[in-house]
Amino acid sequence: MKAWILHGVGDLRYEDTAMPLLKPEEVLVEVHACGICGSDIPRIYQTGTYYFPLIPGHEFSGVVKGIGREANSYFLGKRVGVFPLIPCMECGQCKRQHYEMCENYSYLGSRTDGGFAEYAAVPQWNLVELPDNVSFEQAAMLEPMAVAVHAMRSAFAGRRELVKQTSIAICGLGTIGVLLTAFLLEAGYRNLFVIGNKDFQRETMLKLGIPEENILNSSGRDGASWLMERTEDRGVAFFFDCVGRNEVVAAGINAVAAGGFMQLVGNPASDMTLDKASYWKILRRQITLRGSWNSSYTQSEDDDWHYCLERLSEGRVCPERFITHRLDLPELGHGLQIMRDRTEAYGKVMAVRQLSF
Repeated sequence: MKAWILHGVGDLRYEDTAMPLLKPEEVLVEVHACGICGSDIPRIYQTGTYYFPLIPGHEFSGVVKGIGREANSYFLGKRVGVFPLIPCMECGQCKRQHYEMCENYSYLGSRTDGGFAEYAAVPQWNLVELPDNVSFEQAAMLEPMAVAVHAMRSAFAGRRELVKQTSIAICGLGTIGVLLTAFLLEAGYRNLFVIGNKDFQRETMLKLGIPEENILNSSGRDGASWLMERTEDRGVAFFFDCVGRNEVVAAGINAVAAGGFMQLVGNPASDMTLDKASYWKILRRQITLRGSWNSSYTQSEDDDWHYCLERLSEGRVCPERFITHRLDLPELGHGLQIMRDRTEAYGKVMAVRQLSF
């Protein structure tokens, strides 16, 4: 089969490789769509993966074409999405079904071979069967969708008094920030303020229905002072940091109302620090900071993945509208370079089997 194989930091090659050898509990997924995650860029070009060679890619969907000897034959021929985190099933978090917090997890595309290939070996447990009306492209976006939903549900957990007029800020309008905005709108929240740094992101927000006066391009304006102005110095009740930079955390602390909440979502771009003034604001305003990572997947109807799948199948959220680049698998390297070098505006960049696989 053909695959993009990372042999070392910055050494990614499109080449022939052997078909995956299935473990007893695994199935062979013929990949039909695979998105590039923003985290793939530093993983490929800066930090590397946990071993080499390795096939990256963790946002993918496809059709089950083979099964290991202990896998259920029911899945043969099924259209599936893939939860990429492989839990150990033995640690305390796994015992409580908090699999996203597994202490000894593996991961498709970073700790074991992933979806930048024609075929991938996937544990049967990680399969999400797709309804007929959910496309492979939509299913390949289930992973970032579930990450966004996990952040939203984490921030709002236990807050039954929350009303639809609650003021909410989203800073960072990459894939997660855009999807988070879409899910907040779908849930009925309308008092949203969004902060990005590209004109392309502004256009995306306008298409979603965010009023122009509630959109800030932060390249020319301080986000905290803008939010305070927009809320008449009250601050926002919730602030979602979908960036992972010190300046965004500081801006969020400055912009959150007394007794408000800040949800940390973005992967850290560097070491994170808090200055003394920010720390005092957390104390004096009694601000709650909470982190979220990955998404809940328990194979139950109330996990994040099935929350997303239900809204996909009912047409209530349409993530495919955020796909800007559909590429043949051999062209996926070009998509990675677009994202690395930011040579053109992009939303979700994806390899799609219907083009050339």
